[in-house]
Amino acid sequence: MSRLRRVHYYLGAFAAVTVLYTIAYGAGMAVFEGASRTLTESLLVVVQSFTTTGYGEDATAWTTPQMRLLAIAMQVTGVFFVFMALPLFIAPWIEQRLTTTVPSSVDEIDDHVVICGYTPRTEMLIDELRMLEAAYVVIEPDRDAATDYYEEGITVVHGDPESTDSLAAAGIESARALVADVDDEINASIALAVGQLAPETRTITFVEDATLADYHRYAGADQVFTPRHLIGESLAQKATTTVTDDVTDAVEIGDDLEIVEIPIEAGSDLVGTTIRESHIRERTGANVIGAWFRGQFVSSPSPDDRIDARTVLLVAGREAQLHRFQELARAEARRQRRGPVLICGYGEVGSTVKQQVVKAGLPVTVIDLVEKPGVDVVGDATDPETLKEANIDEASSVVLALPEDTTAVFASLVVRQLQPDVEVIVRANETGNVQKLYRAGADYVLALATVSGRMLAATIFGEDVITFDQGVEVVRLPVGALAGRTIASADVRAKTGCTVIAIQRDGELIVDFDPTFSFQSGDEVIVTGPDDRVNAFAALLE
Repeated sequence: MSRLRRVHYYLGAFAAVTVLYTIAYGAGMAVFEGASRTLTESLLVVVQSFTTTGYGEDATAWTTPQMRLLAIAMQVTGVFFVFMALPLFIAPWIEQRLTTTVPSSVDEIDDHVVICGYTPRTEMLIDELRMLEAAYVVIEPDRDAATDYYEEGITVVHGDPESTDSLAAAGIESARALVADVDDEINASIALAVGQLAPETRTITFVEDATLADYHRYAGADQVFTPRHLIGESLAQKATTTVTDDVTDAVEIGDDLEIVEIPIEAGSDLVGTTIRESHIRERTGANVIGAWFRGQFVSSPSPDDRIDARTVLLVAGREAQLHRFQELARAEARRQRRGPVLICGYGEVGSTVKQQVVKAGLPVTVIDLVEKPGVDVVGDATDPETLKEANIDEASSVVLALPEDTTAVFASLVVRQLQPDVEVIVRANETGNVQKLYRAGADYVLALATVSGRMLAATIFGEDVITFDQGVEVVRLPVGALAGRTIASADVRAKTGCTVIAIQRDGELIVDFDPTFSFQSGDEVIVTGPDDRVNAFAALLE
């Protein structure tokens, strides 16, 4: 029963009992005591009894047992109603004054991002916005949830995201963008409300059912994200890299420089060496600017950090240099594997992976629990016999696009046991399970929330996305205070955690340089690193 209904019942019962006792008291005094009392005099005695303030002279008039019992009944009833009032009125009043009050509007904010729906995806977006030092505000309809977010330091207002009043209170008219991630129907409703109130504000919505994306566009959404399709495309890019000579998913920096992440395969000559011992720069010309060690990102890794079969290196260089590095990162056994890409799971993610892999001209074998068009082998991806039936021994790579992380973990163990040298690429639903999947044998793991959050930030701010797993950006800044100093004396990596990957001088992009290279006035320095480290580098130039 709701609190409001309980309050109504309480007030109704209290009024009825008061009237009943007032009538009973007047009648009792006339019958048992032979004394007449007006209605107001009887009501006064009832109120005095309920409030325990005393009875005055009337108490001496009770000479019969019947009137004394009536007085006792009124006293007990009064105490009962007092105790009933505590949880209904007093406790909520105290709680309201002791708990945090969530604001219902924001003041003096502009060029911010309005977020409707606090999900793992938007949580990752908030992390990105904080690193970019960009303002945001979350609209949360549930007061308790809004209070929790507010106490965690999240900028939040309590309101209905479908309401134009709440959107106005969140400053939608001066916002850079709005992100709607509640559910498919509500997201479309939010887009309509934004179009009514602030048609110039960029509106980005999420849709789980891809067939509904057009309705979101009709409602006014400028961009519609289907997260499962997005992660499917990312998984496919990693799978095609295994069996092609192309360096995919690279970010171009000028005409001669690219940045890309490449996994180190089991059996590669690099496995077991440190960054220093690998001589990657000398052997390929590419620069190591970041690394994932068992799923943990390290900007500007130490020369003593050791490379293993689960390491993913973020490298920068010319296209030919990246090709040389890719060959160095591959295992001989994997170079010889030219079979089909084995996709386990044929939902939205798996079907997207298949479309992209087929588009790249590669053969595909699909495993799924349910027989349907597009599935080649019906069975459980955690069953060794099913994997053998799908000819896993011939597969160039295995993509685990399974709906449950627990199943994906076990499937990774089984695949790795059957084929130690096959590349295993996994989709994760929860970011917290990424480490577990790496330990289970995955070579590369993409988390749904991280991909979506990073892609959102890239879409809103127009930045290049080097990787969906970590906020790493590339900036080009005037040389400033570094003019006249060498790379070695500036010691940028040690001081800021950023890596100098190129220098722009007189229209020429210089990517081959050594520690003795000197900066000149008029140069532009191109560096890469996590967002907070880039801010430290910018301060160094002042």
